[in-house]
Formats: sequence, C-alpha cells, structure tokens
Amino acid sequence: MKIFLVDLESVPTRYTCEWKWHVPALLRDNGFDVEVIEGDLDIPTAVTPGAFLNFGGTNMYKATQTHRLAELFTRGEIKAGDQIIFTDAWHPGIINVKYMSELLNIPVITHGLWHAGSYDPNDFLGRLVGDKPWIRHAEQAFIGAFTHNWLATAAHFNLMKETYDIMHDRSFDRTGWPMEYTESMIAPKLWAKKENIIVFPHRIAPEKRLDLFHMLASRPELWKYQFCVAMEMNLSKTEYHELLQRAKFAVSFAEQETLGISMYEAACAGACPLVPNRLSYTEMYDPMFKRADSVDSAVNAILEYEDEEMSERIAQLVAKLHHNFFSATRLIDCLKQHKTTMGLINKLNEAKGI
Repeated sequence: MKIFLVDLESVPTRYTCEWKWHVPALLRDNGFDVEVIEGDLDIPTAVTPGAFLNFGGTNMYKATQTHRLAELFTRGEIKAGDQIIFTDAWHPGIINVKYMSELLNIPVITHGLWHAGSYDPNDFLGRLVGDKPWIRHAEQAFIGAFTHNWLATAAHFNLMKETYDIMHDRSFDRTGWPMEYTESMIAPKLWAKKENIIVFPHRIAPEKRLDLFHMLASRPELWKYQFCVAMEMNLSKTEYHELLQRAKFAVSFAEQETLGISMYEAACAGACPLVPNRLSYTEMYDPMFKRADSVDSAVNAILEYEDEEMSERIAQLVAKLHHNFFSATRLIDCLKQHKTTMGLINKLNEAKGI
C-alpha cells in the first residue's frame, strides 16, 4: 500500500512552507511509502490581498497535480487499496480521482483536510461567493467524494453542519493538524527577553478585525506598549518568530477561525495569547486566555497579567494545544488501520491463490 500526498503550494510566510517537508517526513517516520504529488512550481508567489494563497496560482498548482494523478492512474501506478491525502480538501481534483477510481475499478481511500469554505460567511469564499448554487454543489460533491473528511475542531464541524447535512455523516472525523514541529521551532529563546510588545499575528482581512486592534492600541492605559501588526512589517518567517519571542502578548479579535494557527504560534513563542470566547477558541483555550471578547476586556487582561509570571501557564496551554489540535495522531492512526486491513486482504488473496 502506498500513500500519494497531494500537497499545498508553499507560501514562505505561511505554514504551508513547513508542510512541504514535515508532512512527508511524518508519514515516512510512521512506516508509510509516500509519493508527493506537487503541482507546477512556476506559479505566482504573491498571495491575493487578504487571503493565504494566490487565487490564480492555486488553480494552476491544483490543475497540474490533477494531471499527474491522472498519469499515475493511467500507468497503473496507483493501485487498489492505496491512499490519497489531499492536504486541502477544497481541491477540484478529488472529483477526477473519484471518476478514475470508479471507472477504472481501482478502489482507493481518500482523505481531505478541510480548512474553510463558502459555508463560513466570514471566510473569503463565503464573503465573495456566498451561497451561489455552483459553489454549494461543488463543496457537496467534494464531501461526497472523500472517504474521510477531516476537521481540526468541533467548532469547524458545527459551522459546516449549518450549511450541509453532515450531522450523521460517518466520513467526518476530527484530527489535529500535522504541525508537530511548531512547538520546538518557535519555542522561547533564552536571549529573547520579553518586551512591552503586543502583536496582531493575523493576515489583514475584514474577518480578523484589525480595526479593533487599532482601538486597543489607542487606549491610554497601554501607553508603554509597542503595537505591531506583523503583516505590515514585511518580516521574514525567522524575523516574525523572533518578534513573537520578544512579545508579551498576542491579541485576536477574529470573527473567523476554524483552528487558529497564528495564536498557537504566539503561545509557542511564549507570548500570552488573548482570544475571544468564540469560534474554535472556545474549545481550545482555558478561561484565563479567553479575554478578548471586547477591547475593554482585552485591556483589563493585559493590565492584570502584565506583571505576572505567565510562562508556566502558557507552557501548559501549549502542551494541551499540541496534543489535542496540532498533532495528526488520529489521521496517522486511521492511515495505519487501512494499511493493516489491506495487508490482511492481500494475505487472504495470496492464500486463495488470487
């Protein structure tokens, strides 16, 4: 049995850069034979403003991935029982895979990791496309084509089921995202003394509520703090991590979040995360960190925590988040179960002389 990994295009400032090397290594470390299906690397690298990818470039990348999958099916290199992982479930190529699997009689197991979609009114697809029939039919087709639909949080599932009838769909399951590297990569450095810095770690988009962060920055009680909007600083990833390692606080007022990677990164760096008590944050964060429901609440939390020793409580939070939301244990276990099942089937077939 082989795993074909349909990866995401690498964006230097995003986690997709680390996924390029980490996800294949994670699978191989767990005993899998892995072939990565990359797309055309000659695509626009600048992300579309407010998004985390280039709307044109991502289609170029996915189209060439689909072409390569078709070549593998045609040459018989994808075989019955193989597993295909789409690290972004919003990939039209899953329809082509299902088409070839069914018509060529090559049954494969497919996995899709859902990040967002039109069902989220605050995601760019929800804002720009909304509930137009074509996108709703497309997403329903993607859901139906996957053997396993993976989500990182219960909040994401609850959001999705408001639009699609998935309440009793057994193809859905929850797994942490494959980000096992994050904690050690961004851990606080001994030389990085905490400074009076408060970071806005999100991309600049309406649903991330930069306007509320600016209101926070204008509060006279916080006069001694430097407020940093990371995306406006043109930082390399290393420089961004160093900023988080120096910052005392990272604040989110987000109205769209199905996981929350940037706030997790901030916590890994030792910055105290302040998040609203909504979205995925509700299930992920302890009450003491869910203090950003309003600007006033965030101000009070900063003033309350600024002189406290927070490192141990932040470390405890990071350990919990790492275990429950940023380690792909459940996905790996599922892949192993399918591998074991295929091994048993092959042994039975050999015994029968098939």
